[in-house]
Amino acid sequence: MRQKDITNIIPTERIQQCIYLIRGEKVMLDKDLAVLYQVETKVLNQSVKRNIDRFPSDFMFQLSEEEAESLRSQSVTSNEGRGGRRYPPYAFTKQGVAAALKCEV
Repeated sequence: MRQKDITNIIPTERIQQCIYLIRGEKVMLDKDLAVLYQVETKVLNQSVKRNIDRFPSDFMFQLSEEEAESLRSQSVTSNEGRGGRRYPPYAFTKQGVAAALKCEV
């Protein structure tokens, strides 16, 4: 993934707030990773799907409906846009975050 010209420095605290413990793994969700890489979430996910061979199950996984609902209920913000997401988010491990950086958008 080609990063856009980064003009903003993201504080470490902001990145740490995007790390969740899910299924015993420290992960970042696709929406947070997309913000860091300055792309839309759907663009990130399309890029990952085009390069799926770079993402074995220990690099990323899709949350179950129950896991996604649990995250939504813990969040103080409502769903984005009209009606929110259609599918549960993807979670990227440390290796998955690095692999996403190498994908072409």
